[in-house]
Amino acid sequence: MTERLLTALAGIVVLGIGAQWLAWRLRVPSILLLLGAGFAVGPGLGWIDPDQLFGDLLLPVVSLSVGLILFEGGLSLRFRELRKTWGSLVGLLTVGVLVTWGLSAVAAKQILGIPGSLALLLGAILVVTGPTVIGPLLRHIRPTGRVAPVAKWEGIVIDPIGATLAVLVYEGLDAIRQAEYGSATLNVLQGLGATVLVGGLIGTLCAGVLVWCLRRFWIPDYLQNPVTLMFVVAALTASNALHHESGLLAVTLMGVILANQRIVPMDRITEFKESLTVLLISALFILLAARVRLEDLTALGWRGPVFALLMLLVVRPLAVWAATIGSHLTRPERLFLAWFAPRGIVAASVASVFALRLGESGAVMVPATFLVIIVTVAVYGLTAGPLARRLGLTQGDPQGLLIAGANGFARNLGSVLQKEGFHVVLVDTSYAHVQAARAQGLAAFYADVLSEHVLSAVDFGGLGRFLALTPNHDVNALATLRFREIFGRQHVFQLPAATGRPAREERTLHHFVGRSLFGADGTYDQLNNALDRGATLKVTRLSSEFDYQAFQTHYGKRARLLAVIQGKRLSLATADAAPAPKPGQAVVCLIEPETNDRQDKSEQTDEDRQADD
Repeated sequence: MTERLLTALAGIVVLGIGAQWLAWRLRVPSILLLLGAGFAVGPGLGWIDPDQLFGDLLLPVVSLSVGLILFEGGLSLRFRELRKTWGSLVGLLTVGVLVTWGLSAVAAKQILGIPGSLALLLGAILVVTGPTVIGPLLRHIRPTGRVAPVAKWEGIVIDPIGATLAVLVYEGLDAIRQAEYGSATLNVLQGLGATVLVGGLIGTLCAGVLVWCLRRFWIPDYLQNPVTLMFVVAALTASNALHHESGLLAVTLMGVILANQRIVPMDRITEFKESLTVLLISALFILLAARVRLEDLTALGWRGPVFALLMLLVVRPLAVWAATIGSHLTRPERLFLAWFAPRGIVAASVASVFALRLGESGAVMVPATFLVIIVTVAVYGLTAGPLARRLGLTQGDPQGLLIAGANGFARNLGSVLQKEGFHVVLVDTSYAHVQAARAQGLAAFYADVLSEHVLSAVDFGGLGRFLALTPNHDVNALATLRFREIFGRQHVFQLPAATGRPAREERTLHHFVGRSLFGADGTYDQLNNALDRGATLKVTRLSSEFDYQAFQTHYGKRARLLAVIQGKRLSLATADAAPAPKPGQAVVCLIEPETNDRQDKSEQTDEDRQADD
């Protein structure tokens, strides 16, 4: 028995992580492969029976895992993302929730033919979207403007709202079944108030105590992640003990508070939680999909696909339309949000929890929910990107730059390109560098470029290139290797390595580094030392009277070509493809001061001014 249990657990982990890796290789939503693997080993081959494996522990394991997933989601939310979109988000979380619930319930009753009480419960469950699906899709699509933050916030915050709504509906219907009609409404209102009060207090308290302990250095570095995990589990359990199912709100709020406080850094904790979440999502999808019986899916017949299509074509568009009336969102942004609501692990988990409670009477909820998950993920995953391009919310060849490093050269380059109309984002582990970049009006994040936190903290809308400009060549190589999957190999660049590295090491790294910037001698030390000597970055517009040859004659070897700008397109100077500037274009160059120049840096000759014009 022990060996069989161990084999089943190992199989869940191997299948889950294997499906995630295969999905990454095939560039498809991982949830589709996870569901396929779960269906195969569960109802298909009968290798894994979650109810037999876990017994009464299945429900607590699912609830705890969902809580950890939502806490990690809360850690990715930043209030600064919503400075101009609060109204739209509030509308989606109030009016949008009510419209989705009502229309989903009507569709479930009319199409699936289930009782009204069960339809109301299923409608509440399908209010939630899938943050674990939305995040990767947004990074792939990279929409510009307000769409990405609104979709990300809605996907995370709506989960505890939907779960709480499902609990309130269940409790209200239970009161009605017991013929306590007069107390049903009162029970629902009291339950809502208790959920908000208990979940809010517990989440805020646990976040505050954890920050206080970290600030006083009462927790050593190697225990920060375990202690944080302990606080999350304690918050979830304590909140649920005080009021049923208020724990999801508590842990989500706890994550949001920790993400937005500025007292202690949370990068190490965020990285650990992201890795843990990947494992939990993988295992949960395998487990929950394995519980679905094939006869339950086939029993839906034509009604199941029609119901799922109604959720796409009718329910979501009407909910977004009603929720965003009078908002500042543009018509293309509203259209995109109306076609972007994939369901994920939280919907599957909540449906499974209530199916366990209801027994045979709730058997239809799980297959109906899983069918909606499969259809929404498949359809949105294949069509959301082309739709965003058609609506003008993403660029076919975005010209923005994500720069690793906020050192002096990176800041100067970023400022020059930003003034020319290019979107620039900097990431650095030096808070002083980040502060200096922000003082120059640049978007800068305090984070490790190799951490998973960067993927959720940075808005990739409009970004199409990655430049690794840190002083560490190995970090640059690893970063370009990582961001190849987002930007493509031809759009990841890094500074060349300093001379003197062993030849064997150079040959090994050659296969992993990005495209080399600014020539073989354009190393980190060379560029930043040039700035220390008084070099400046200049943008010079070429003309037929002052072409690039005349520019080179004027500046000679003092000018190092960095990039060429033609309209709204940017071409970086690389070792494998040096651009040939032409009249009508602008060149971005690093200009060294003349050796015998003893004038103040701010002074220029008449010929310099003509070159700069």
